[in-house]
Amino acid sequence: MALVHTGMTMSLDGFVADRRGGTARLSDPAAAGGSEYMDALIRATGAVVMGRRTFAMAEDPDWFVGNYEFQVPIFVLTHTPPPVMPAQDGRLTFTFVTDGIASAIAQAKAAAGDRVVQALGASVVQQVLRAGLADELHVDVAPVLLGEGLRLFDDPDLEGVALEKVGVQEVGGFTSLRFRVVT
Repeated sequence: MALVHTGMTMSLDGFVADRRGGTARLSDPAAAGGSEYMDALIRATGAVVMGRRTFAMAEDPDWFVGNYEFQVPIFVLTHTPPPVMPAQDGRLTFTFVTDGIASAIAQAKAAAGDRVVQALGASVVQQVLRAGLADELHVDVAPVLLGEGLRLFDDPDLEGVALEKVGVQEVGGFTSLRFRVVT
């Protein structure tokens, strides 16, 4: 059965977006498509769960097909599905999930088979951790300070989540941290 990995890139001071919602300073060409790190992540991934805000970062929802690094089934957690379905193909499909994080994860695990489900986006990361649905937490720390913006772990209900370090890796200028979520 699929494992659920959650997490994302954050600044050294804990932000996943700057005060204007931008993420450009958190990008690292060494971790982009074509790198050993990213290629391994892509090969391991069988499905993605993302929030509506992450989905909306692509100004044109049809952009995902052929461009998004994960060409797998994508489950978008939302209150309101879009009126028009974005482009899909034989590999990348969209399912808009309106009945909560547990349903989104269950559907993604079924689609992923024995590959990993990546749960992405600040709100989704928090929801997956709170619900006890994550097997691992992956945080890539960018060597930048943003000062303010959207914090990844700005949720007091995460206090009880127990983690066990399972890996640290240097990826270009970034530090990739992997933790097992201990229940």
